[in-house]
Amino acid sequence: MHNMKSSLPYIICVFILSLFFASCTKDFDEINTNPHGFTTASDGSLFNGVIQSLVLSGNEQFYINNEILYKQTQLASLTREAWGNFTLGTESMWGDYYHTLSAIRELEKRFDELPPSGERDNMRAMLKVALAYKTFKMTDIFGDMPFSYAGYGFKDLEYLRPKFDSQEYIYKYLLDELKWCDENIDINAVTEQPFPTFSAFDPLFRGSDQMLNWQKLANSLRLRYALRMSEKEPELAGEIIREIVENIRPLFTGYNLQGYIGESACIWPSQMGFKNESLNWSFREHKNLRMGSNIWHQLSSHDSIDGSGIFDPRAYVFFEGNNLNQWVAYPQIPQINTPPSGGIPYDSHRDQVGAFGIKGDDCIYSPFNYFTVRDEDFMPIPIITGAEVHFILAEAYFRGIGLPLDPDQGETEYLNGLSSSVDWWMETASKSKLPLSGIAFPDKIQIPSGLGPFSVQNVFGLWNVTTDEEKLAFIYTQRWLDAFRQPWEAYALARRTKMTPRVGDQINHYRMPYPPSEVEYNSVNWTEAITNQGGDSPEIKIWWIP
Repeated sequence: MHNMKSSLPYIICVFILSLFFASCTKDFDEINTNPHGFTTASDGSLFNGVIQSLVLSGNEQFYINNEILYKQTQLASLTREAWGNFTLGTESMWGDYYHTLSAIRELEKRFDELPPSGERDNMRAMLKVALAYKTFKMTDIFGDMPFSYAGYGFKDLEYLRPKFDSQEYIYKYLLDELKWCDENIDINAVTEQPFPTFSAFDPLFRGSDQMLNWQKLANSLRLRYALRMSEKEPELAGEIIREIVENIRPLFTGYNLQGYIGESACIWPSQMGFKNESLNWSFREHKNLRMGSNIWHQLSSHDSIDGSGIFDPRAYVFFEGNNLNQWVAYPQIPQINTPPSGGIPYDSHRDQVGAFGIKGDDCIYSPFNYFTVRDEDFMPIPIITGAEVHFILAEAYFRGIGLPLDPDQGETEYLNGLSSSVDWWMETASKSKLPLSGIAFPDKIQIPSGLGPFSVQNVFGLWNVTTDEEKLAFIYTQRWLDAFRQPWEAYALARRTKMTPRVGDQINHYRMPYPPSEVEYNSVNWTEAITNQGGDSPEIKIWWIP
């Protein structure tokens, strides 16, 4: 009886997926079926669902990002730990990943049935890149996880309880897959069916450079994750970085000799045709995040409440004044007598004309900028920015990871990363609008004209420090700031380097425990996984952490 009960959720999931796959082609067989049996509309819809799954759920944002990762990275201050239900977040992440993985496995099977062509390889590459990004993100949060045998429940019930793969295996496998994508994407193979129909369901990249952007994404992710494992696999990481740079493989660019380029891969709600309603929900209901003293001291040269010390314009994008329009940071490590935080700075009433400045009398500390946490249409979910690529290359040149030690080139990449991050965030903010009133960011937030990349360089230019350690700290600080709305990426950077800005003790939170559903329904393989890793607590380091 217990085994049947434990299997029930998985059997239901497989049944629902089978109905979903069937419904995609119902009544459209003659229209969509090609001679090779590839139903382009339904397969495009499945891929569209894969990309849509990159949107963060409300529970992930609330219970993982806002309650845990902003605190651990010190990108903000958690003014009160009022929530202990992190399993709602891990269950959301875990369930979304494996539900989507079933659709990915189905698409893989359908691609295998197609005759070889450049168009087929392009579609396969798009799917591989999306799967790699989702899987890297998951394994960086949990460590070892079911992968090789996961998502095949439609084949046989034995796959419903898949074994765990080691994070080391997953990293090396996915990096090989991304290399395959770089080598097999054909930017000219875009005319033959089923690619034209399939590609129309790609909401991430559209237009004439669609496949070039997928190639850039593949290589940019290769750089990110090769560097991430460089402490454990220095030779392999260096080989990957060297191959990409020496062969001038396509990458996202922030700055070049002509100036700002601002390339990135992002989920743009308006472009994808949805409203990111869970964003504001996660802040409005959580309520407890404020600008912390740690990040404030990376944005302002002193603590004047009038903001006169601000040298980084991103301060105006990430945060705002309190109810009296004063810039007041919540202490990163509060004292017993620290006044509590309060107010209603994230409530939707501020979207109404005339009510924007009403944050509540108890809002005595600077909250997140309302546009950044309220805009459902034009505030993106970043995947990777050109600025991050520059910071990765800067570190590689400064440390000689796969590239010759070249401090001058490292400084060039660093300045390109810093400048493109500042410009990208300012450009993004300038297009932001509130969903109900349509009030635009520039209507309410005036960034002083003297602030920009050069004002940040005046403080964080590498000429201001002398030692290699200080220069690396600057690189990590700017990469950490660029990841302000990617706290999972800042979390990875903090765990790997131990050199991101920090007040107090070094970070000792390294992973999230597996969700209870996996413990219950896949207990044998879960037990083996936690034995191999040394436990299932946040203090257990995952594979690539030195």
